[in-house]
Amino acid sequence: MSKSSTAQDIALIAVFAAIIIALGFVSIPVGAAGVPIVLQNAAIILAGLVLGWRRGLFTAGIFLLVGLALPVLAGGRTVISALGGTTVGYLVGYLVSATVAGLIAYRAPFRRNTAATIGVLIVAGYVALFFQYLCGVFGLMARAEMSFGAAWAAQVPFLLPDAGKVALMIAIAIAVHQAFPDLRGSRR
Repeated sequence: MSKSSTAQDIALIAVFAAIIIALGFVSIPVGAAGVPIVLQNAAIILAGLVLGWRRGLFTAGIFLLVGLALPVLAGGRTVISALGGTTVGYLVGYLVSATVAGLIAYRAPFRRNTAATIGVLIVAGYVALFFQYLCGVFGLMARAEMSFGAAWAAQVPFLLPDAGKVALMIAIAIAVHQAFPDLRGSRR
């Protein structure tokens, strides 16, 4: 790996982490479990789709590390405050979903505007969202003492908004990969 590619990786990770932090200003309270609708979860998936698993994971990790000291989570919370709350599983899900999205997205051969490429990005985005939900379910089970079924039921208010957000992130990822095909480079 050359110094220029390392510098580019660091810059991309920093930019995506900053985008995720900026999206923390959007938070819509929903449901009884205390979990709001946010844009940060979709931006985490976007990081994986655009940057690949390693840079996506580092982006999510940097975001969470910054959140240990600063209130970067939606609603102006820190990661430390969220660790004791019902959203802890979703924070773990951020790391998992960025990795999953990047692994799936970067395993497929990329060709501009092909149905297969678009299909792989769609699968990557929604599988990553599933893993955010799965981790969130386990967090709700642990912190809110919910049953597995009740924790899954708590996800229902988020299904349509999250599906729409992820669809938008997939469209953005497709556009970014078309505009910057070298982004994938040796990260395959």
